[in-house]
Amino acid sequence: MRGFLAPAVSRAPSESQTSVRTLSRSRRSKLAKAANTTLLKADQWARGDVVTADVGAALEHAFAQTKTKKK
Repeated sequence: MRGFLAPAVSRAPSESQTSVRTLSRSRRSKLAKAANTTLLKADQWARGDVVTADVGAALEHAFAQTKTKKK
């Protein structure tokens, strides 16, 4: 029986994280640049992997800014 080898907590990415995963690489790169981080960290955050809280908050804020309409 190998059930005890499974992780106790599974990843549950938020809606914004799953939306970032659908963006093209150039868009994700621009999003990471706006958040002052790397594309690698942005991709890790979008997958639901562990990143620092300040990187996650910056990416969340940068993504929210791209979704708002500019008048």
